[in-house]
Amino acid sequence: MRERHMEHVERWANYVKSNPDWKKLHTAFINAQYAKHDAFLRRLLKTPGGKEKVIKLYNIKNLKGYAGLLEQRHSTHM
Repeated sequence: MRERHMEHVERWANYVKSNPDWKKLHTAFINAQYAKHDAFLRRLLKTPGGKEKVIKLYNIKNLKGYAGLLEQRHSTHM
């Protein structure tokens, strides 16, 4: 298992060395992940019982601390 991990690290290092735009591509990927997560939460909050589903999904205990998250959001950014 450890050898496979090291192979992956070496492949990534080689990719970074040979692709100067790796950071731009990686940033776009990470930003897309956040956007998909935000869109999912917005859709879930609009469903019947959506707020309760989010509370259960994230095991939220401090509802006051997550009031902004649990409101139906209309923006595309958190």
